[in-house]
Amino acid sequence: MIGIIAVVVASIFFLGVVNRTKAIASGRKGPGLLQHMYDIVRLLRKQTIYSTTTGFVFKIAPSIYFSSIVCALLVLPFHDQQAVISFDGDFVFFAYMLAVGRFFMIIAAMDTGSPFEGMGANREALYALLAEPAFFLLMGSFAMYTGTTSFADMFNDFINYSDSTSIFLLILAFFLLFQIMMIENSRLPLDDPNTHLELTMIHEVMILDNSAFDMAILTYSVSLKFAMFGLLMCNFLLHSGMNIVQELLLFFGLQFALAVTVGMAESFRARERMKKNPNFIFILTVLALILFFGIVLIMNKL
Repeated sequence: MIGIIAVVVASIFFLGVVNRTKAIASGRKGPGLLQHMYDIVRLLRKQTIYSTTTGFVFKIAPSIYFSSIVCALLVLPFHDQQAVISFDGDFVFFAYMLAVGRFFMIIAAMDTGSPFEGMGANREALYALLAEPAFFLLMGSFAMYTGTTSFADMFNDFINYSDSTSIFLLILAFFLLFQIMMIENSRLPLDDPNTHLELTMIHEVMILDNSAFDMAILTYSVSLKFAMFGLLMCNFLLHSGMNIVQELLLFFGLQFALAVTVGMAESFRARERMKKNPNFIFILTVLALILFFGIVLIMNKL
């Protein structure tokens, strides 16, 4: 439970740090760290309005999307703190719980009957399809390296700070997980959350018809998913020589570093053309494949 509480606390500030970093990078004062939370509270006070062209799928999709992220979070441990749900192959459960939420958001966008939202749904489905192999190759490689398919055992003293091989694997894994995190949240270089041109948006164009409570939980889901991926990365860094205070300091320090990195990336990283996005995502799969064969060679399997 400590990990879940830590993720919830980090999610409150994550997007605030991202937005503040972007503001400073562009020479502006920017909003406060909790401005996005104030916006969520404001949305919760409003009345939800549904289009006459939408059905029940559109109404339940935001809640299912948020619930899928919570369910995925339940299988992530916090080092030696047991996860709420833990079993062999739970990293597959993690990936497909996120896929369930994504599926409902895709069909909800199509349920509106809007050609623009259908366009965003098409892109979301394509990019998720291309990013999925990279995640499974990455997690499968670590499952082979550690001899376990459960997050709880996979993270158990994974990093050996005196071993250059594990450090190299960790750096490559962090790069891949960071890019997958950006894809999952429809951020640059694939999607710009600040744009409002329907022809170039992905996530934003899918939620054009959402309002009030639905929009509030969708907005918070972005922060929660960012913080959840931060917990996933942090688990690789924790080892048995740390006490709970040191582990929490490392977790929140990593969350802050990730938020700043996301803000800097969105300030100085150019957005790819839509037709080049599949190539960019496919490169992640190639890098994950290189990592897989590297681990095979290390384990003398060839």
